[in-house]
Amino acid sequence: MKKHLTFLLAIILIFSLVACSNGSNKESIEETNVETKKESPKESKNEGENKVLNQINGYQEGNIKAKMKTTMGEMEIILFPNVAPKAVENFVKLSKDGYYNGITFHRVIEGFMIQGGDPTGTGMGGESIWKSPFEDEFDINYRNFYGALSMANAGPSTNGSQFFIVTAKNNVSADIIKQMRDAGEEKGYPESVIKAYEEQGGAFHLDGRHTVFGHVIKGMDIAEKISKVKTDGQDKPVEDVKIESIEIEE
Repeated sequence: MKKHLTFLLAIILIFSLVACSNGSNKESIEETNVETKKESPKESKNEGENKVLNQINGYQEGNIKAKMKTTMGEMEIILFPNVAPKAVENFVKLSKDGYYNGITFHRVIEGFMIQGGDPTGTGMGGESIWKSPFEDEFDINYRNFYGALSMANAGPSTNGSQFFIVTAKNNVSADIIKQMRDAGEEKGYPESVIKAYEEQGGAFHLDGRHTVFGHVIKGMDIAEKISKVKTDGQDKPVEDVKIESIEIEE
């Protein structure tokens, strides 16, 4: 059972089926459901802490580059095949096949995330390249920081074609950072992760619930611009914002 630490609750944003499910976006943390990997004899403490830099500090060897062209501008993304091989394989194949071309960002929330990848535009459609849901892939060093590209789902291991980009920025309170440090690496919070949330912000409450398989390295201003468009009561943009194409460079 996950143990909730005692702090004041904040109002949460809850998504519908096959959406980015918040779980509990409250001013407290819980033990994260991500794999805590022990350092190998060849891996120093500093090398272990620097793993997180592969996500937030730009392209590194082994990453795959993707360029997402939208009706509001372009975003450059790196993908992590060594961290989330199935999610990356799925995204790459769908992108190359043109599956995402013309699909809208069907749900956007300013200061939280933008979500797309559903050809029906309802938040309840889309499928993986295997025509069935596939399992989650979690790593303690890859998290839902500002700019993360993650799989949307309807619960554990229900990944299909939908994804979201985290636009929550500089939003993690000092109380949360303290709780993370108190919890420590054994509860899923190595110092590198804490520093990244402290400096970047993000959706920490989605860790261990949504697979992080990429990160925007250029064009977050476009993601933020999309997140600010006028929406209806279901967080759907009043005027369509579409993905024109996703180009993969391996």
